[in-house]
Amino acid sequence: MAKPIVDVHNLVKIYDNKPVVDNISFSVEKGEIFGILGPNGAGKTTTLEMMESLRSIDRGNIIIDGINVADNPEAVKRIIGVQPQTAAFQDKQRLTEIIDMFAAAYGEKANARQLLDEVDLGAKAGSFAEQLSGGQRQRLSIAAALVHNPKVFFMDEPTTGLDPQARRNLWDLTQMVQAKGVTVIITTHYMDEAELLCDRVAIMDKGKIITLDTPARLIKQLLAKGFKKQQKVEQANLEDVFIDLTGKALRE
Repeated sequence: MAKPIVDVHNLVKIYDNKPVVDNISFSVEKGEIFGILGPNGAGKTTTLEMMESLRSIDRGNIIIDGINVADNPEAVKRIIGVQPQTAAFQDKQRLTEIIDMFAAAYGEKANARQLLDEVDLGAKAGSFAEQLSGGQRQRLSIAAALVHNPKVFFMDEPTTGLDPQARRNLWDLTQMVQAKGVTVIITTHYMDEAELLCDRVAIMDKGKIITLDTPARLIKQLLAKGFKKQQKVEQANLEDVFIDLTGKALRE
């Protein structure tokens, strides 16, 4: 059996003598979309930032594709892509220039137009970043994070604040990234998003992982405990109505 591409072992982060990430362990298989879920303050973003080598590790180990994050953070940065919660770009740079700049930072030469086409921004290639909507900026951040063909791609609450069309488009793009063979690790507060996208999810609370499995198995385990709610089978929901009335196409 192949080794996992990400292996987190006994990870700890402490602030003010209190563990915000409390001795967690998990692994992620190559090509998975792996979700980390939990309420605000659960430790999700702190965990991601330690994996991305943006925060120091107080105890434990993180291995990404055989590289120890604490020992060799620069090597890790070369094989990961990161989409932050809020994408920030120079306003007076054209989209093609932004892609070229990110590629140059990795010592790569990217096909900017092709990358922008893949995230439905080809028509905006000559536009400035300041002219983009929130959803367009998120899609640009995906393109920028893929310039060096990363092995692992981190997405921290990528659809927060997006309208339904932009949100569903981000789902499609996430699956497109996975189809390229990239492992995706995502945090989200939207349970429907996690259920649709994730092969497995870890649910965190108060710094600990309280369960980890596929969405389908976690739901089955809950039902096996006798959980019941009012049965109301609908063929559509309000978001479907919204999409039907306003159109699925992205608003540029």
